[in-house]
Amino acid sequence: MGFVDVVGIASNYIKQDFMLSDTSANLLLMMVFVWFVLFSIPTGVLMGKIGRKKTVLLCILITAAALFVPVISYNLVTVLVALSLLGIGNTMLQVSLNPLLSDIVPDSKLASSMTFGQFVKSISSFIGPVIAGGAALYLGNWRYLFPLFGGISILAAVWLSAVKVTEPSFDGKKGSFSDSIRLLGDRTILGLFIGILLVVGIDVGLNVSIPKLLMLKTNMPLTEAGLGSSLYFAAKTAGAFIGAVILVRISASRFYTVTVVLALISLAFTLLIQSTSGVYIGIFLLGLTVSNIFSIIFFKALLHKPAFRNEISGLMMMGIIGGALVPLEIGIVTDSLGLTSGMLVLGVCMIYLLANSLWNRRDAIVPVH
Repeated sequence: MGFVDVVGIASNYIKQDFMLSDTSANLLLMMVFVWFVLFSIPTGVLMGKIGRKKTVLLCILITAAALFVPVISYNLVTVLVALSLLGIGNTMLQVSLNPLLSDIVPDSKLASSMTFGQFVKSISSFIGPVIAGGAALYLGNWRYLFPLFGGISILAAVWLSAVKVTEPSFDGKKGSFSDSIRLLGDRTILGLFIGILLVVGIDVGLNVSIPKLLMLKTNMPLTEAGLGSSLYFAAKTAGAFIGAVILVRISASRFYTVTVVLALISLAFTLLIQSTSGVYIGIFLLGLTVSNIFSIIFFKALLHKPAFRNEISGLMMMGIIGGALVPLEIGIVTDSLGLTSGMLVLGVCMIYLLANSLWNRRDAIVPVH
């Protein structure tokens, strides 16, 4: 799942390779995240028909194919093809894994378990920029990260195919597209869906903007500034692990509110500070504070209507289109008013999340069957 985060640092290198504007470079993200709108709900339906393990295997193979495309040919057209396949594979993976997790862990440990999963995902996310930067510096080409990640994907598929998985019975119930869309009529589900859209937008927006912010404030080259994304993901990794421990002890609702408030403070600090060390501290704090929000929102949605977990999973994954929409808005504002103004879009998104956390400020959302 973490391989899709390579698109953040990749967009900066692609922008440089093909001399694109900020708006055009951020528009490339649409080729990854638009598939969450088109494939999320159908993947939920597919799970009910062929099973979760087969769905996951299919998406891993699609991801591997995507990662080898730039190895075979590297131009703007093949980049678009690779990003599209990467988005499709990641969509199917994210939809199929979360319901499976909810079936094998008790509800009382679901938020903590999902957060720990984000911790594991973040490991691959933060090493991507390190590999890209190292490949550019020492091997002369940042694109060597693609065959490495592609090979790991193939190994993962081989390993999973050899594992025996006992999947739960669906009791003859097959979800449909209309079943999922009707869930948006529930105000709680709608609010959480928008929350997913914005928190993913914040995450990708930071991933894309951090190297640019470092280049703006410190005049460092992209090969060095790209490591700022690795710092961000390292902080997310640490934050997810810490969050997994904390969520065993306190309510997800309370933790949701606290982390959003701290994220807002961290963003303000990062934009206002001028020193290099200060910017690095701000980046680390941002990664630390936003690391658990996605999992908490997803957890709340799954528990709100337990009988519709497949449909809710597909619906929530549609919200990942925010990973394309929010950075696009940042790019438009940046081209007109500058990077600092563009990153204020992230602050607006965080304000909504704060409002949503206060709206759902209960120890547990009352399940609706």
